[in-house]
Amino acid sequence: MLLTCGKAAAQSAVTEKPAAPGYIGRQACTACHAKEAEAWRGSHHDLAMQEPTSVTVLGDFSGTSFKSHGIVSRFFKRGDTFYVNTDGPDGKLADFPIKYVFGVTPLQQYLVEFSGGRLQALSIAWDSRPKSAGGQRWFHLFAKEKIDHKDSLHWTGIYQNWNLQCAECHSTGLRKGYDAATNSYHTNWRELNVSCEACHGPGSRHADWAKTATKPYKVDDNNGFAYSTASRWKDAWRFPEAGARTARRDRLAAPAVSNTCAACHARRSTIAARDQPGAPLADTHRLALLTAPNYHADGQQREEVYTWGSFLQSKMFQQGVTCMDCHEPHGAKTRAPGNALCLRCHDAAIFDSPQHHFHKTGEAGAQCVACHMPTQNYMVIDARHDHSLRVPRPDLAQKLGSPDACTQCHADKKPAWAAAALDGWLGRQWRQRPNSGPVLHAGTTQGVKAAPSLLALAQSSAQPPLVRATAAQLLVPHMRPSLLQSARELLKDPDPEVRIAVLGMIEPVDPINRVLAASPLLTDSVRGVRIEAARVLAGVPETRLPDSRREAYRRALDEYIVVQQEDADWPTANLNMGNLYLRLGRFDEAVAAYRRALKLDPQFASAWVNLADAWRVQGREIEAETTLRAGLVKLPRSADLLHALGLTQVRKGDKTAALESLAQAARLAPERSRYAYVWAVALHSAGRSDEALKALREADKRHPYDVSLLGTLVSIERETGDAHAALAHARKLAEALPDDPQVKALVAELSRGK
Repeated sequence: MLLTCGKAAAQSAVTEKPAAPGYIGRQACTACHAKEAEAWRGSHHDLAMQEPTSVTVLGDFSGTSFKSHGIVSRFFKRGDTFYVNTDGPDGKLADFPIKYVFGVTPLQQYLVEFSGGRLQALSIAWDSRPKSAGGQRWFHLFAKEKIDHKDSLHWTGIYQNWNLQCAECHSTGLRKGYDAATNSYHTNWRELNVSCEACHGPGSRHADWAKTATKPYKVDDNNGFAYSTASRWKDAWRFPEAGARTARRDRLAAPAVSNTCAACHARRSTIAARDQPGAPLADTHRLALLTAPNYHADGQQREEVYTWGSFLQSKMFQQGVTCMDCHEPHGAKTRAPGNALCLRCHDAAIFDSPQHHFHKTGEAGAQCVACHMPTQNYMVIDARHDHSLRVPRPDLAQKLGSPDACTQCHADKKPAWAAAALDGWLGRQWRQRPNSGPVLHAGTTQGVKAAPSLLALAQSSAQPPLVRATAAQLLVPHMRPSLLQSARELLKDPDPEVRIAVLGMIEPVDPINRVLAASPLLTDSVRGVRIEAARVLAGVPETRLPDSRREAYRRALDEYIVVQQEDADWPTANLNMGNLYLRLGRFDEAVAAYRRALKLDPQFASAWVNLADAWRVQGREIEAETTLRAGLVKLPRSADLLHALGLTQVRKGDKTAALESLAQAARLAPERSRYAYVWAVALHSAGRSDEALKALREADKRHPYDVSLLGTLVSIERETGDAHAALAHARKLAEALPDDPQVKALVAELSRGK
């Protein structure tokens, strides 16, 4: 559809804005681009989503059965229609017609249509690999878990909903069309699969350009598209001189080249429709940082992260390598097989030799990807290469608990064995290579003691921006006035992901400094930065903002609200709106938003907790407790709900019940130091100091250098007469806060025996 703006052409005094580009379909492309169309045909993009036919359906629908957790599902045909008989949203067996097939290899999923325009993905998938590779069978994507119809992860639940979870990246020109008022979808697309305009953008202007352009074409007009995706992979890379180890790019490719891929091949959330592929990623999506559970402590993939966040960490990306340098974009295959792909830019005499990889030529260990791109299976059988292209560090694998490429192949060995082998080949100097893993790991295990090294990592221009942004995010719990100036400097960073993360550091500071630091970013050129600045400033009275920034604040806040409304079918978006309204003092709207989140996902613990908190801040403790107990019916082992209930019981004066709730929370979530701290304080207040000390000391083992734990230990140990233990913990507190004058005074006082 062509959308026009401005007045009618007859009103010549007013200049018309050009029509927005429209979709024209791949048939309009193939006439001029037959070679590219042929490469695309049969690719994963072409086969991303199809209607079910005897050709497109790979699974066995001949009446075969599959049993999982006591439920027998049967796959069969009735006429030309494919069916599955399985447990539905009510838990009862029923026949469901297959509406679409999803994907092709190594597995194929099947979509079923429900009322309200919903398409749901079956959790039973077909293994399309050859039988010799273990395929040609039905299997369950969550075989280790029993997921019944009441669970949000059930195939009929919200988290297996195609419209919400999958559609954006499996079709072209998609509009989700969610109607919050009726909780229904009117999803439509221009093409069912991932076609030309999914990556190039709407093609009407390009088609018009092609009709009028003359050769030689200009190289700076993007050929009628919003962004150029020309990668110049054939001629951009050259060995700079004879004997050079690696090739160098003559000039960097435009960011749009890889942004086009990143919008779908990344772990991210959506903040705007991707109408123009190639746009800066932070304008349309919020990229997940390198934190658990998505990544291991050193940045290696853990959950399914879809490669982009991994690739951003790599030296290859830093040197200008793009997705298209290695992957032919239309057929989506690598440009050369095996080591030949890497040897296009790496001298074979140096890198494809036993002196480099220490394996016999031709064996599995001599493959570049075996060491530098190890795989991990997702969706049970889908092996994905880690695109961080890192040098193996078995020494760090031992310390950080991260994967080790060496022992992935040598499965009967330990990382210590691999590290010793490298020592024998290379000496020990390889262990000194810079690596951000230990600092990021310390950020999650060493409390505030890690703050100086995290700050140094965030400030290091030698580090990839995603690593720096992650370091900034890990600093948020340790934000102190002494870090404020450093944070303000980092808000000027050229990378938007860094600016977004550092805004999180600003959020806990006092309103005056928050305004001074965050308000300039309300007019940032990148949408993701603007809306995060608005969120951070929400709740600060507008009168605190400079007059010149108030209108920008309103615009950015409106942008933030639109982002959440566009994702109104996502429970987290409704949680975000509830949090915003709570900050703004709009309590009724906050309660309504939290309730919408819970209607979408009754097992959303954060929404239960925040709804209870919305009642609490209004002084309505009865409603708060009732809310938490209702949540515990759905989630009886939720540490978050039990902890919040314990605090409610403390305020009510029911100390016995509070201690039980707080104890359960601390035991269920030992990774949450705050829960252990609050439980210990409650024990101490109840006169049970010995139990409090035991709880604190256990938590201190898991969370060394946690300021709250250490401070409470010192206080109770002094009170109970254990001066030696109090001094030891005070010294540990001084390690964590070496510049804190109060801590120094405390150590001095305890050292004098006071």
